[in-house]
Amino acid sequence: MKFQLESFNQIGEGLRQEIESSGKVVKFARNETPFDYDETLKHFFIFLSGKIKFFQMSLDSGKEQTIYLMGRGDMYDTVVLLDGKPHELMSEVLEAGEALCLPISKVREWMHKYPMFGEIILKYVAAQVRHVEELATDLTLLDTRERLLKLIVRNLESGEKGRNMLEGLSHAEIAKLIGTVRHVVDRHIKQLKEEGILEAGRRKIALKNMKKLQEQLDQIL
Repeated sequence: MKFQLESFNQIGEGLRQEIESSGKVVKFARNETPFDYDETLKHFFIFLSGKIKFFQMSLDSGKEQTIYLMGRGDMYDTVVLLDGKPHELMSEVLEAGEALCLPISKVREWMHKYPMFGEIILKYVAAQVRHVEELATDLTLLDTRERLLKLIVRNLESGEKGRNMLEGLSHAEIAKLIGTVRHVVDRHIKQLKEEGILEAGRRKIALKNMKKLQEQLDQIL
């Protein structure tokens, strides 16, 4: 197994060989829930392909909020990696893929043994903290249309690097990313199409007029 991932290009050949000898590639299929908290107490995952959502859900109301939408280059679970305690996030595979599965004890060891590796992990954790902070702020301060505009812009920007995470998602899944329900997203996307900002079809959203989109975003940020 050759470990080739852009964000780990600088780790050095010694660590690369350790990762390749200690890890195994695991496959996951759509609608599976393979990343439960018992598994993450023992293993750490670096995603090579696919799309996985991690979410919380109220068992009483059935309401669901997606916390992370992960794909190639993402890592799970950094919370367990750092504190060693169970992290009870639910997961669901939205797009089949593969992950590098590593013993979590080895990952902790490498963080101390190889400073460059530790820096990569900690920078990733910082990005996750910023994401959750922004999510909490947006859910509190912005309306659903504004949240959708921000989500679209953020993923169009990442799409330039080949990771438009909205590609292939249903409106129901997009709604769970911004804390609302499908029919609200349906209405907003219809309005944005009528305004000439977006082109949208089945599980596909494309930008039609960046200037108009940026003008609307500038009004709320």
